[in-house]
Amino acid sequence: MKRIVILGGGESGAGAAVLAKKEGFEVFLSDLSEIKPQYKELLDKYEILWEEKQHSEEKILNADEIIKSPGIPDKAPLIKKLKAQGTPVISEIEFAGRYTNAKMICITGSNGKTTTTTLVYHILKNAGLKVGLAGNIGNSLALQVATESYDYYVIELSSFQLDGMTEFKADIAILLNITPDHLDRYDYNFQNYVDSKFKITQNQTDKDAFIFWENDPVIKAELKKRNINSALYPFAVERTEKSKAFIEQEKFVIKTLKSLFEMPASDLALKGMHNTYNSMAAGLAASIVNVKKENIRQSLQDFQGVEHRLEYVATVRNVIFINDSKATNVNSCWYALQSIKTPVVLILGGTDKGNDYTEIEELVSNKVKGLIFLGVDNSPLHTFFDGKNKNIIDVKSMEDAVKEAYKLASPGDTVLLSPCCASFDLFKNYEDRGCQFKACVRNL
Repeated sequence: MKRIVILGGGESGAGAAVLAKKEGFEVFLSDLSEIKPQYKELLDKYEILWEEKQHSEEKILNADEIIKSPGIPDKAPLIKKLKAQGTPVISEIEFAGRYTNAKMICITGSNGKTTTTTLVYHILKNAGLKVGLAGNIGNSLALQVATESYDYYVIELSSFQLDGMTEFKADIAILLNITPDHLDRYDYNFQNYVDSKFKITQNQTDKDAFIFWENDPVIKAELKKRNINSALYPFAVERTEKSKAFIEQEKFVIKTLKSLFEMPASDLALKGMHNTYNSMAAGLAASIVNVKKENIRQSLQDFQGVEHRLEYVATVRNVIFINDSKATNVNSCWYALQSIKTPVVLILGGTDKGNDYTEIEELVSNKVKGLIFLGVDNSPLHTFFDGKNKNIIDVKSMEDAVKEAYKLASPGDTVLLSPCCASFDLFKNYEDRGCQFKACVRNL
């Protein structure tokens, strides 16, 4: 009997363990941290052996195959040891893909992944298709493959997940944009990160589709170097001869070989230029799987958006509060600032991943009247922004961040939490950070 060992007992690891057990493998799961109670229950229910707060090498190094959590870097000593002895190390998505014939609609990009993934899922579900939501959001793909029977999966894929995939194929691949992120995991070499994102097109044939933003300079340059086998579906606001989705005479248009779809651009539920791109990518995916035009139109009009992503919280004495806690990189913050039309008080900070703030420098000087630095170590922010904005305040708690921002704001301004950084210095995760922000705003 083939032995499969799973490293990491979170959503993806526990799901992979259940699928491996169901497919008749000998399964063992190991996590260096504590495993959450709900995952222990799931593992026990399927009689899967597990350990926490340690990695017992004698139970791991004898595996025929390893499924590792996307959070564990390839540089980890145990992973190096496994690879040196020739043990295959794969991702949960790669493993799950072997056991389903469902159509895979996969979304990646430095920004907009969650919104686009949720929107594609919303359109397909409203059209009555049997569809699952997986990857970085939703339940683990492996768990759904083990316990559900869907015809389609809409999967949000981070670069870390793509790194562990070799045979997996996306029937529809969506690449929204590529800007520097997570460079600490890619030896500070941007090309390594780009290669990782482009793995979304691997194994595609001419029967598959590749949807991408045609004006992204990085994607543009890469396409010249690469031989992509799938049918290309570029989207852009300004139409070119190749565009399959675009804006023309204030109409949102999707034009594929099979159909022409139009609606007033002003009717799109998601506002802001970046969200127009997300809507184009989602609309193209839905058109390719032949969702009816009226279903696409309805869903693009009534979509509610994603929590912690440019989420409107409240207006307090004519000051608007926006929660963009999911903005964990500089480019996300750029999108947020670009979409807001009023003067802004910006809350930044957290765990800096080697950020270059030059990208938002111009928007900050034109739009931002005050900066609140919320972090344990704000020195990288001070190094860049000192002298560039007259109102800079350091805080150590969300409550103080909201109070100080409110003091700086005038009626008609927007207070924006768009941190550019990971949240692990003061918060459990970006959701915790966003929820604390909303609670503090409501207590004003």
